[in-house]
Amino acid sequence: MPGENLSRDEARERAALLSVDGYEVSLDVRSAVGEGDESPRTFRSVTTLRFRCNEPGATSFADLIAPSVTSVSLNGRDLDPGEVFDGSRITLEDLAAENELIVDAQCAYSRTGEGLHRFVDPEDGEVYLYTQYEPADSRRVLACFEQPDLKAPFRFEVRAPEGWTVWSNGVATHTDGVWRFAETKPISTYITCVVAGPYHYVTDSYERVLEDGTRLEIPLGAMCRKGLAPHFDADDVFLVTKQGLDFFHDHFDYPYPFGKYDQAFVPEYNLGAMENPGLVTFREEFIFRGKVTQASYEGRANVILHEMAHMWFGDLVTMVWWDDLWLKESFADFMGTFANVGATRFKDAWITFANRRKAWAYRADQLPSTHPITADIRDLQDAKLNFDGITYAKGASVLKQLVAYVGQDAFLEGARRYFKRHAYGNTRLGDLLSVLEETSGRDMAAWSRSWLQTAGVNSLTPQVLLSAEGRITELAVLQEAAESHPELRPHRVAVGLYRRTPEGAVERYARVEVDVDGPRTIVTELAGAEAPELVLVNDDDLTFCKTRFDAESLDTLKRQLGDLTDPLARALCWSALWNMTRDALLPARDFMDLVLRFAGRESDIGVLQMLHAWANSSLVNYAAPGWRPTGERLLAEGALKELRLAEPGSEHQLAWARFFASVASSPADLQLLQGLLEGTAKIDGLTVDQELRWAFLGPLTSHGLADEEVLAAELARDDTASGKRHQVRCLASRPSAAVKAQAWAQVVESDALSNALVEATIGGWNQSSQRELLAPYAQKYFAAIERVWADRSIQIGMDVVRGLFPSLQDSPDTLDATDAWLSAHEDAPPALRRLVLEARDDLARALRGQECDAKTG
Repeated sequence: MPGENLSRDEARERAALLSVDGYEVSLDVRSAVGEGDESPRTFRSVTTLRFRCNEPGATSFADLIAPSVTSVSLNGRDLDPGEVFDGSRITLEDLAAENELIVDAQCAYSRTGEGLHRFVDPEDGEVYLYTQYEPADSRRVLACFEQPDLKAPFRFEVRAPEGWTVWSNGVATHTDGVWRFAETKPISTYITCVVAGPYHYVTDSYERVLEDGTRLEIPLGAMCRKGLAPHFDADDVFLVTKQGLDFFHDHFDYPYPFGKYDQAFVPEYNLGAMENPGLVTFREEFIFRGKVTQASYEGRANVILHEMAHMWFGDLVTMVWWDDLWLKESFADFMGTFANVGATRFKDAWITFANRRKAWAYRADQLPSTHPITADIRDLQDAKLNFDGITYAKGASVLKQLVAYVGQDAFLEGARRYFKRHAYGNTRLGDLLSVLEETSGRDMAAWSRSWLQTAGVNSLTPQVLLSAEGRITELAVLQEAAESHPELRPHRVAVGLYRRTPEGAVERYARVEVDVDGPRTIVTELAGAEAPELVLVNDDDLTFCKTRFDAESLDTLKRQLGDLTDPLARALCWSALWNMTRDALLPARDFMDLVLRFAGRESDIGVLQMLHAWANSSLVNYAAPGWRPTGERLLAEGALKELRLAEPGSEHQLAWARFFASVASSPADLQLLQGLLEGTAKIDGLTVDQELRWAFLGPLTSHGLADEEVLAAELARDDTASGKRHQVRCLASRPSAAVKAQAWAQVVESDALSNALVEATIGGWNQSSQRELLAPYAQKYFAAIERVWADRSIQIGMDVVRGLFPSLQDSPDTLDATDAWLSAHEDAPPALRRLVLEARDDLARALRGQECDAKTG
């Protein structure tokens, strides 16, 4: 990896020297099928790159990662590949004012999801290809200038096996066995794309009459592997797509600029999705093989709309360098939910945002690696790690507050001017702030300094003084910050007052919006109001903060959280209580008790599923070790109770079934799971489809009740790519020292597994019920990670370093071992150190939580 890095300074120097006129890329992927003797399996890539240099005679370089280069020609002059190509760069000396570079290379198919990924479907033996580049892997497929600000038009042609279809960013023509694609608009290298194979493909179209009377027609397509075609609900994908196109055209006043709109659901995908213009790629898990809850459909819609927003924020207008990654990701994350609420059937998507997306942001903003939304990205490894909760969810949260600050009309008018002013160009922070200042009349510099250029999350706590008559004398909001990031920020918040009604419900009876600034802000409008039983200081979720409670409010929630009628207020309270648990202010067993008492009354299915995840995390990470068996029993008993009480056939029943499986450990619970699998036990309305069968097999395998023979039989029943991933995960979860050693070797000592099977193996290897079995690997982890980071791709390196950290060895000894590694490896790559520091912080937080929980025992 180190030789493949690119620094910001190098990119800046190259951008000052060069400008690119266009690419012609010819790929021959006929080698994807048939027996392959070579290792790695390769394909031919010929790139013709035309560019200008404003300092004739200067030296620069092109990027290419390939096993071999056949020839290099610069301005008709043949260069010796052995002299100019070092494995990741091609040196270009004595450049002319106008240049033509032709590179003929043998590039490698990928098994890590980076570059041109090759997947063989175990179900039918068919081969499928797709590309994934962000931030810098197009150089694994073509010779290029791999940085976002050297945009250019691209023209692709692809030779593929007979019977295949090929897609790229432009519209295709197919003659004489060659797929040729229309030239793109000027775009960055990382959003070019090729998808090829015997994909199942469905078409539709979108039409709209624009304000000038012209008709916009966008051909729509959606594809997946043939094996997933029976499960592919393309109609719903197209419905959300059309709703999104309507919404963004209504609000952006800039017609979709990239012609067609294909969406490919592809196997073994590392990300959620990627915004390649004209050819968006998604992980195929968004095609649901079994019954799922509405939260899954809402999540898919959000991702479809997030990627669509990128067509304007990111593709049409792109950041200069990865420092301003937020200019596309924060906006797309905000716009995904904004459009979901405004255009689709998912009108409660802001509840999901408050509960799920912001939880990701709150965690990220308290890690030692937290950074301002506008980050300091020194190189590509930094960039890879900054696709995180800060750049996405905190950035989106801050934009939501910005809309409240400048007004929605001014915000959207700013976006419209931004697109028109910078179309097909590159921008920095100041470019966006300037248009927002124009449209809002607000001073954006001060807002930016507080929210975009500093790190850390503030806590807001209500302080209530009451008169003898039971009315508010003074209500103040106290703002605090962590010592490591002491910045206090201006917050536009709504403060809500809640109390019980005669019928027992907890409802809001007063609300005011106020600007919180500094350590203490008095809310004068609430003086004289009747005493509240609950004060919610970030009601309606306008700002990004950790909400705290005064003693009376906390007592009310412990008694009556389930009686809070407003679903968003309820979600905000759950989120605040979870943050208190992570901060060791609320014992884990108390949080689990709240889940057991009130989650069964939760109407929002997405919130319920989040509560299940948090309760599980409370047990595994934050509960005192001596109390864990009790907590496990209580969660399993509570989950089974709610499973039996849930409406037969409902999505709540399905959610409780999955949660029950995740916490089942007693002989009786495991026997029930076994019976549900075999059909000897039944719960009215619960259909045990194939995905639920694997969910039930997981705990049976990890507790030693399902062996390799059982798993082989299940794979025969579900002989698909998804089934194979499930089987691999279950195999690695078996409670055997030999199994753990084999799984470790497969992931750490070998690169034979694909990215998806590495992920599945790590997921199975880590079992909270097997802490003693995994203990010997703590020392092995620290001995191996530097080598893994050096030898493997950055994606696999991240998976291994994060996934195998000995977090289940939750003791001060592991903390000491982590500190010892960090002290002894101060010169390790910063991205590797960041991952270890983050894991250390999670472990230290878990130990503080366990100490808090133990004090209540």
